[in-house]
Amino acid sequence: MTIGTRGTVVLIEDSDEIAELVRMVFENEGFRLIHAPNGERGLDAVRDRDPRVVLLDLGLPGIDGIEVCRRIRAFSDVPVLMLTARDAEIDKIVGLEIGADDYITKPFSPREMVARVKAVLRRSEEAPRAPSTIEIGEWAIDSGRREVRSPSGEVFRPTAREFDLLWYLADNSGLALSRSQILEAVWGYEYFGETRTVDVHVRQLRKKLDGIPIETVWGVGYRIAD
Repeated sequence: MTIGTRGTVVLIEDSDEIAELVRMVFENEGFRLIHAPNGERGLDAVRDRDPRVVLLDLGLPGIDGIEVCRRIRAFSDVPVLMLTARDAEIDKIVGLEIGADDYITKPFSPREMVARVKAVLRRSEEAPRAPSTIEIGEWAIDSGRREVRSPSGEVFRPTAREFDLLWYLADNSGLALSRSQILEAVWGYEYFGETRTVDVHVRQLRKKLDGIPIETVWGVGYRIAD
């Protein structure tokens, strides 16, 4: 497959060794990879190259990955996957809370990384669903506007991933959905052993939309009560 036919991936990563491995994997899949060794150059690349996805290392010199993600979200909704070698859960959680779509823990397998990227792209670029509204009590979830209206009329606009998660739960109201089911339906890939992504996004929805009853089903996952 010709390099670049599947679009551009921006990798913001200070390790040249990792960058070359990632370049080889993605160019073999038909993507063009732009490597930025620090946050400043990474932000420029995202602005200038209009990538389909960004792979962002958290442990960058200078501007760290958390701040880079925050700045990207100020001007773009491009899918962002964080790369992290850190054991501290707080780094991953903060990254998800400020708008990253997912994370991959180092060391990662090339197969997993490519699968994650392809899944994120499928979900972000699939045909939009027909405009529809699901009501949960007096709350209204509007798929056309991708917004949520509270009983008082206040309008909330969750992030793209938060909205997709909320819609999936609401569309299956009453059903106990496992974390692996949610990952496959909302993130678009089979379970790779990390479910923290789902937990953090559910927590964000609970904070933003306090009146929608997203229940924890212990030992299983989550559901929205009928």
